[in-house]
Amino acid sequence: MRFTAAASALLLAGCSVASTQERPAWRPMPISGATEPSQVIANSAPSDWREIAPENLMVMELGDGGRVVIELAPEFAPVHVANMRAFARGGWWNNATIYRVQDNYVAQWGNGDAEVPLPQGVVQRPPAEYERPLAGLQLLEIPYPDAYAGTVGYADGWPVAFDRSAGLAWLPHCYGTVGVGRDLAPDTGTGGELYAVIGHGPRHLDRNIANVGRVIEGMPLLSARPRGTGDLGFYRTENGETPVPIRSIRLASDMPAAQRPRFEAMRTDTAAFNDYVRGRANRGGTFFNRPAGGVDICNAQVPVRRKS
Repeated sequence: MRFTAAASALLLAGCSVASTQERPAWRPMPISGATEPSQVIANSAPSDWREIAPENLMVMELGDGGRVVIELAPEFAPVHVANMRAFARGGWWNNATIYRVQDNYVAQWGNGDAEVPLPQGVVQRPPAEYERPLAGLQLLEIPYPDAYAGTVGYADGWPVAFDRSAGLAWLPHCYGTVGVGRDLAPDTGTGGELYAVIGHGPRHLDRNIANVGRVIEGMPLLSARPRGTGDLGFYRTENGETPVPIRSIRLASDMPAAQRPRFEAMRTDTAAFNDYVRGRANRGGTFFNRPAGGVDICNAQVPVRRKS
């Protein structure tokens, strides 16, 4: 498998539209009575949080020190996430690199141009997991317009955009979102080359690339890297730019129990989370003289914290 600078670029592609699915009951969110988001988190109950399963945590150990932790989203891209688990267990990313850092866009990693055999169990041509049926999701719609989807909200702990008429939902490209690098359509990428959004959310990529998770710890280790000077932010080794070494990427479930990182995310089907989002849109207190009265889906990300 060869990934050149052009092939690894994040490219737009057409998306298929599935047939209309049975729609869940909609739960519009009221916008009055906002509370400071930090207060909502501080006053939340243990039942307002869910522990992230260790099989859905990918732990990246960098060769120059530091750890990046990613939560996987198998409900939205099951084949790509299964591939990523196979890549992790097969040592695909051991001694790989972060070889592309494009300002206000993405940091991308993988084996680059190296010819490395695919681990056993990897599906070489995954389906285009750019959207999924609305059916089966517990949706919380928010009443703020979205320039790319029109309607957005949260489902099962994730920010989502959705199309009611088509019965489809998808993960938006927000800061920290992890997506799959791919070649020109119909290629969909295997999940062996990944990127994390390190700038303003490139929402134009929504429904054109498989989003497979989000960085929940260690974002500065990706976003604060020197930018590559090559096309699309690729590092130019001939100019002395050194790709960032990756020592390993493992699943938390494959680590000894005593060494596993543990995290919990705020549940998005609770009154506390409802208050949190309204607070993000209508902050008052001693700082905001003019509450915005609305919030972008990427500016009200689901709180995640370490679990003791």
